[in-house]
Amino acid sequence: MTQTTTTHGNADLHTSAKIALSCLDLTSLNDQDTEADISRLCQRAQGPWGPVAAVCVWPRLAAFARAQLPAHIAVAAVANFPDGSTDLQRAVRDTGQIVQSGAQEVDVVLPYQALMAGDERSVSTLLQAVRKACPGLLLKVILETGMLPTQAMVARASRMSLDAGADFLKTSTGKTPISATPEAARTMLKTIATDVTASQRVGFKPSGGIRTVAEAATYMAMHCEALGPQALTPRRFRIGASSILGDIEAILGGDMVPTIAPTGSY
Repeated sequence: MTQTTTTHGNADLHTSAKIALSCLDLTSLNDQDTEADISRLCQRAQGPWGPVAAVCVWPRLAAFARAQLPAHIAVAAVANFPDGSTDLQRAVRDTGQIVQSGAQEVDVVLPYQALMAGDERSVSTLLQAVRKACPGLLLKVILETGMLPTQAMVARASRMSLDAGADFLKTSTGKTPISATPEAARTMLKTIATDVTASQRVGFKPSGGIRTVAEAATYMAMHCEALGPQALTPRRFRIGASSILGDIEAILGGDMVPTIAPTGSY
């Protein structure tokens, strides 16, 4: 088991761990997830060091998760996940199920393959339909940046998401070989920061492959630099992961050796 690094000192790492916990979307999106799995996830979301921001699950388990959690922990569920198809009916159906469940947040996958093929119309149509289907809910658009071949395309996906009414830009599903990267994060944050309206409202969520507080701190620093330290709150910043929770708890508990993340989390 690898020991946690402390490049900025224990005090800074402890602060980063507290922020990471408060901004964490504790996630379980295994195909075989059951109510028992989500019950355990919801228990972990209410640990001794404080609550996470949200629990993220499949639409079919969103109502169950909502019933297991106090009101101050949000429930997020995924739509058009993980493939990001152009099936409009499916995406809207997923979103409707999330709305009916009582969840507060929708994480929808942008049709990234359609974007790469030049079919921007299908991308915009789907995102706008999902936005319309979940009025009042927080909408996070997953760009799947690891699959986009250029930063220009990441910027274009970001712009289209903002135009469709996204509340958050999210890097990845965690289901592809490349997930969150600093390069993609910089592009997404720049798109938010240079939009007069979005810079004061829209959040950013790195997700997939973030397993330590030290890794999360890199994205926190980038977020603060682009959007200001006042934006480093759960309303504007989230981390999509479960693997990191063991490291957070180890640091906050004074044990610098992280626990092993549950199988299937990301």
